Amino acid sequence: MTLLNRPRTRHRATGVGAVVAGLLTALLTAVPAAATPDPGDGPATQQEVSAGAEARAARAIADGGIPGQDEIVHSTNIEHLANVPKEAFTGLNSDLAFQGRYAFAGNYDGFRIFDIGNPKAPKTVAQVLCPGSQNDVSVSGDLLFLSTDSSRSDSSCNSTTQPATEKSSWEGMKIFDISDKANPKYVAAVETACGSHTHSLVPERRNVYIYVSSYSPSATYPDCQPPHDGISVIKVPRNAPEKAAVVSFPVLFPGEGPDGGGNPGAPTNPGVSKTTGCHDITVLPEQDLAAGACMGDGILFSIKDPEHPKVIDQVEDNVNFAFWHSATFNQKANKVVFTDELGGGGAATCNATVGPDRGADGIYDIVGKGDRRKLVFRAYYKIPRHQADTENCVAHNGSLIPVKGKDIMVQAWYQGGVSVWDFTDSTAPKEIAYFERGPLSTTTLSIGGSWSAYYYNGYIYSNDIAKGFDVLKLSDRRTDPAKRVRLRELNVQTQPDYFD
Repeated sequence: MTLLNRPRTRHRATGVGAVVAGLLTALLTAVPAAATPDPGDGPATQQEVSAGAEARAARAIADGGIPGQDEIVHSTNIEHLANVPKEAFTGLNSDLAFQGRYAFAGNYDGFRIFDIGNPKAPKTVAQVLCPGSQNDVSVSGDLLFLSTDSSRSDSSCNSTTQPATEKSSWEGMKIFDISDKANPKYVAAVETACGSHTHSLVPERRNVYIYVSSYSPSATYPDCQPPHDGISVIKVPRNAPEKAAVVSFPVLFPGEGPDGGGNPGAPTNPGVSKTTGCHDITVLPEQDLAAGACMGDGILFSIKDPEHPKVIDQVEDNVNFAFWHSATFNQKANKVVFTDELGGGGAATCNATVGPDRGADGIYDIVGKGDRRKLVFRAYYKIPRHQADTENCVAHNGSLIPVKGKDIMVQAWYQGGVSVWDFTDSTAPKEIAYFERGPLSTTTLSIGGSWSAYYYNGYIYSNDIAKGFDVLKLSDRRTDPAKRVRLRELNVQTQPDYFD
């Protein structure tokens, strides 16, 4: 580790259109055909666009419909308070977590700790170099957890990339002691089958359980062959984190045959990802409830026994959802917003060609009680502003803005920027604020934009893949009551009871 002390019974939703998905494999005049979620998983970060797409992008900017290159625009109720540029020597920025006056920002080469005591002037407290995409990050007490989802030579922070077929390859969870924020210490590592693309915490007084989401991206991963239809559950004793270990591997999609019981994907469901694991899980510990976004499926499950979660309901949308990516509950736990990462985060899907129902959010009501609860589709939400054909844009990570009696969230859309939207009426969601930058390029698809946009103690924090760490202030009578809600800690995939 190098430390630089520098200051998350099947039924189907309906919709219109055909699903297509992909990542950086075709011209932007069409969305590619198979989803590999989250940019940076492959080596390409740019691609030339067709002459037609380039002309459309230039024309849209000239007509005033899309901001100019790198131009910042926002609604009148949002103020851009600060930006801390990305470190030149680190990889793509990824997820965020919060504790007290600190923000923890993951990147593909490690994580960065910011002092956000003054939101107008965040300061870097530490930068830890520990390569291992995508370095999804969360915190609990004195512990920080970091996901590694790339084949490494060993579990250390000095590891190197190596082929997944090597027997010595390592992927999984890393654990740090952050009692001294300026000097995090690497204390433990736990290897998990298929690595850790993302993870979610179920914290208890003496232990922290980690739900490790991972999936099989290809046939080349020997420890990740289908059916890989479950999650790894790690138990971490708070007083002895070095004893952390996998305690169970609950199968969420039991079924006969080589692929288990998840969505079979193509050719049965063309354009839909085959379910070989979960991408992300959001838990509601106060409700003993969790929602999983699992490639071709969305699930609701009980976590009364945290070591043995039990699926309550399973849904598919084989018309408009290509890749179930993440989930967000509302405060009353009677709704879930699922995201579809059409194009894997690396395609231009926020345009007229793709339309309003693909690469969008799906809003589901939770009806019924106990283990008989069902997910019922109500509507899609997508940002109402078209983006250039050179901008990667799709629904991505967001969080609730805690307003009693209202369902409002803030969400990242890569180069589509940050959107604040209201889904109090499940059937009629609407945007109420936004912030975005113009395209990184008008000639090439260059990967960038907001990976995660979360509300924490009165401000919106965004981790932009290319531009760095942004702080936004939202001033709106509809959201102002949220400023009174103060949290000691926030991992968005472990949703708090904001009004407890």
